[in-house]
Amino acid sequence: MKRLEDKVAIVTGAAVGIGRAIAIRMAQEGAAVAVTDVDKQEGEAVAESINKNGGVARYWHCDVSAEEEVANTVAAVVREFGKLDVMVSNAGISGTSKPTHEITEEEWDKVQAINVKGVFFCTKHAIEPMRQAGRGSIINLSSIYGLVSAPDLPPYHASKGAVRLMTKTDALLYAPDQIRVNSVHPGFIWTPLVENFLGEQGSVEEGRRELDRRHPLGHVGEPDDIAWGVVYLASDESKFITGAELVIDGGYTAQ
Repeated sequence: MKRLEDKVAIVTGAAVGIGRAIAIRMAQEGAAVAVTDVDKQEGEAVAESINKNGGVARYWHCDVSAEEEVANTVAAVVREFGKLDVMVSNAGISGTSKPTHEITEEEWDKVQAINVKGVFFCTKHAIEPMRQAGRGSIINLSSIYGLVSAPDLPPYHASKGAVRLMTKTDALLYAPDQIRVNSVHPGFIWTPLVENFLGEQGSVEEGRRELDRRHPLGHVGEPDDIAWGVVYLASDESKFITGAELVIDGGYTAQ
């Protein structure tokens, strides 16, 4: 039996990078996957690829910063697949990299709207269908920068710290409903987001070498490294885990 057989999962930000890998691996393990994103073309391509390879998936447009869109998406997924077992809040942006005193309110709010409010809305609207199902697993993508910090990206670091504590609070609130809530904390993973960030700083190739050197294992991670951790937290293998932080960072935060 596949690890996620008979489960229904929503993955936000599933069109590219980590979200794409999560959606694909969850489908391979037997879940029916709602691929959600604001990028219709890439999102539909992910769902189509899953279906062509024997999985079950469908794309929904969803801007996680808009509560009505989140609520409508969750309701549509439940209508389509009959229930909701797993919510993966992966959608996020890095935002501007400027010193705090130079950041505008608009720049700050844009990051919080997606990275923090988005997680809040997804949790809020997942609870009732999970209660109806009798249990559930909510998996929030934080970051190593929800645990430690660095002298860059102040709005991003603040947002990921918020996700870490939101996760623990909700784990306690919904434990009586058998709804588990955990956070995943990726280190540097080779995705378009990281590649674009390095490009803005200078040479992508030199930036990659520098990132590799920062990790005790000698290299940055791959999207699948995170995807398999999410599969574990979504599965019944992790039935006694809630309020936890799964750090997948090549040893970065052990230093």
